[in-house]
Amino acid sequence: MIDIRFGPQVCGELGGGATREWLVPDGLGGFAMGTVSGVRTRRYHGLLVVAGETLGSRNVGLVSLDPAVTLPSGARVRLGAHEWSSGDVDPRGFELLERFDLVDGLPRWRWRIGDVVIERELAMAYGHSCVAVVHRLVSGGPVRLDLSAACTWRDAHGERRADGPAPRVEPVDGGAVVEGAFRLAGPGWSPEGQWWLGVHHREEEARGLHPDDDIWHAGRFEGVLERPGDTVSVLAWAGDLATTPPPATEIVAAARRRNRRVVAQAGPADAAEATLALAADAFVVRTAAGPDVVAGYPWFGAWSRDTMTSYEGLFLATNRADEGRELLRSYAATLSEGMLANTADTGRVEYNTVDATLWFLHAVSRHVTVSGDTDLGDELLPALRGVVDAHLAGTRYGIAVDPADGLVTQGGTPGTALTWMDARVYGVPVTPRVGKPVEVNALWVNGLAGLAELTELAGADAAELWRLHGRAAASFAARFPSPAGWLHDVVDGPAPAYPLGGAPVHDDDLLRPNQLLAWSLPYAPLEPDEPTLRRVAAGLLTPLGPRTLSPDSPGYVGRHRGGPAERDGGYHQGTVWPWLLGPYVDAARRAKMPVDELFVGVDAHLTEHGLGSVSESADGDAPHGATGCPFQAWSVAEVLRARRGGR
Repeated sequence: MIDIRFGPQVCGELGGGATREWLVPDGLGGFAMGTVSGVRTRRYHGLLVVAGETLGSRNVGLVSLDPAVTLPSGARVRLGAHEWSSGDVDPRGFELLERFDLVDGLPRWRWRIGDVVIERELAMAYGHSCVAVVHRLVSGGPVRLDLSAACTWRDAHGERRADGPAPRVEPVDGGAVVEGAFRLAGPGWSPEGQWWLGVHHREEEARGLHPDDDIWHAGRFEGVLERPGDTVSVLAWAGDLATTPPPATEIVAAARRRNRRVVAQAGPADAAEATLALAADAFVVRTAAGPDVVAGYPWFGAWSRDTMTSYEGLFLATNRADEGRELLRSYAATLSEGMLANTADTGRVEYNTVDATLWFLHAVSRHVTVSGDTDLGDELLPALRGVVDAHLAGTRYGIAVDPADGLVTQGGTPGTALTWMDARVYGVPVTPRVGKPVEVNALWVNGLAGLAELTELAGADAAELWRLHGRAAASFAARFPSPAGWLHDVVDGPAPAYPLGGAPVHDDDLLRPNQLLAWSLPYAPLEPDEPTLRRVAAGLLTPLGPRTLSPDSPGYVGRHRGGPAERDGGYHQGTVWPWLLGPYVDAARRAKMPVDELFVGVDAHLTEHGLGSVSESADGDAPHGATGCPFQAWSVAEVLRARRGGR
């Protein structure tokens, strides 16, 4: 793994330490998350964030354990850090932070106060909503260590205010139970009971959301560190509150061992690939229904489009095909009218994508090809054939195969955005892409060929599927090349003045990255050529991946910043998406172009934002600052897959 280590220059100043975030998942969809500096910059930051009934539903419990050290001289030094609505940061413990490391993917802080050095390590018990925090005296002493437990119990997407009831804290042996939801355990517990008002979250303010939160100082743990090697540990857990977890030091040691096994299971790798393999593990979680994928931390749950786009990188590139098999079977059970369920993050299951199901066809095909699991192919074959039949007959939202050319058309319903470019502002799609989108039809051509091969492997007749594939591929080759020197993004869409049809059709030749799938997929409809790819790269490629729109196009937005409407408006109008680096690398390899230098920027990014991971997006304009989720599944998956040789 990449050795992520920050010394005094980063740790001792707020900017660098507050913009670099760490994440420790629990394998269930919950997590601990924060910044190097210790300043909570998001409403989602906390040491115990517990997954709810759906992966997108989470509650924040233990917010922080703020340390204070009483030195042999009697002086008391506070090592925590909070930013308040007044703009002050107090205490300024980050100024004493000598070093920060990720050790086997787990965060470790080291503070120095004169001759006294104290270290903190943190881990979660995999498969349990349980965090372990260990403080160790490295040198100096003896000292007394106080740990103030700041608590809440609220939806991770909101905040709690002091004008409501205080969290209910009930004393129990060795600690307390908060709101009947989670338990704290450690040495020398003493209750406090006080609101800390106006804790400020600067990242929420930057996103145009309410930035302030009130948190409850529930009490303090206290222990004495007599000599180097002594520890003071605290546990916090949800679930079965009557059963005490293993000691905190054992949980940390077990987490390290597991993380090393994850990297070893993924196979031989350089440092960046090993780091990405461990990053991929964060997104693969276990639910009551079986394995699933968190699309991104801290605010996304399970989205089938993200899951299937990520499938090869998360499961096949890391040698987790057995878990992948379970997941594919589970997702197949959600098929309805030839469509894969998209997400339940909104509170109900929705079927509102044109591409997620086609990515599912691709995922199953790749699973069988890479793992040799023909039994799964045979088992899912009727469901996959049902997908094709439903598209031929027509399904929801006007999604259908056009009998005139065998290509998939979509989006005849007002207010819908069915491709991955699905952002809407005040209910109006920013990029509706009504008609025949290029990547949808590349996936359709690819899916038909993959399904035909699965059919032949099962000993059945695939002639009709090959006929459909040949017709769609020929139509694609005839319709999508543009006089501009690249591929149309959408063909047969409504003219701009007639957004819902009934008017002359319009072919959209704006330079976007969706066309990359036409050259990158295993059964891509076109063979890439170097001149075309270089034109695409000149307009779109950045060190973190392709932009979603070229800077010289109308509507280009170079910075993905501001409030919700501003951010959604620029989401796919120039913003960089690192997941697209995967298709670009595949296309470049097929065109016999060099690709090694394409990973330099994203490798450096592993130490810049979401530590050891890849962010959801970045500004289209230089210096391409990271935006969106700092830990994003398909960004990690596609970069890892592409680094390991692609398809």
